[in-house]
Amino acid sequence: MAKAYEELTFSDDFVFCKVLSTDLELCKDILQMILDVKIREVRLSEAQKTVEITHDGRGVRLDVYVEDDNNTVFDLEMQRRDYSDLPKRSRYYQGMIDQNLIDRGALFKDLKRSYVIFVCLKDHFKAGLPMYTFENICLEDPSIKLGDETTKVFLNAASEAKDIPPQLKEFFDYMLTQKPTGSLTERIDKNVRSVATNEKWRLEYMTLEMKMREEREEGREEGRSAIIEALKALSSGKSEEYLREKGFDEETIVMAQEYLKENGTRG
Repeated sequence: MAKAYEELTFSDDFVFCKVLSTDLELCKDILQMILDVKIREVRLSEAQKTVEITHDGRGVRLDVYVEDDNNTVFDLEMQRRDYSDLPKRSRYYQGMIDQNLIDRGALFKDLKRSYVIFVCLKDHFKAGLPMYTFENICLEDPSIKLGDETTKVFLNAASEAKDIPPQLKEFFDYMLTQKPTGSLTERIDKNVRSVATNEKWRLEYMTLEMKMREEREEGREEGRSAIIEALKALSSGKSEEYLREKGFDEETIVMAQEYLKENGTRG
């Protein structure tokens, strides 16, 4: 069940997006803290940009998508849940960003340096590190980098490492407790409180949640219809291979088979 608007915190992607996309100075400072680089300024490419470029219209919604004055783009993503496919999600996001740049007319040689950064509340890689940074390297000689200028970063707010830089530790503690303990998190918290009183954003959140509920319900209805069609085919003697050729996914086929086992046999 979706949270009430009043219950949202910085760890919810709606607030995360609003805070960082409306206070670009704060966004820049957080990026500098995470990446330990100097950034002169950042500008908003699009807040919660939806990249829809696949053949079937499927896209990916980016939480905070910004670029700097040095030909670099940054995608920051809030991750409350520890998805098992998180690394492949990062691959998909990276691909969508590159494809979007190409569609806007960039040549391969002009693709911008890019960072996909996941702010995670849990430790996906289970090694206790506060941060996991990945670049493409040569397995035979790790000193050789591919040089494709793509970097994926996974923050682990749950890390108990002793050598976490103080400001990053402050940031992690705020992510977990929502209690500011220093200048950076006081700035974040001030912005979070401003989100809570913004009636325009409240309406936007309610509209978004309603749309998502409708999409989930449509998905459930489509799923039910697919299972019924699969049941009809199996009951009439059609094979599993026939269903696959007709485009039924494995989950639908299995659910139809299980229903038949419980309620009758084909024939």
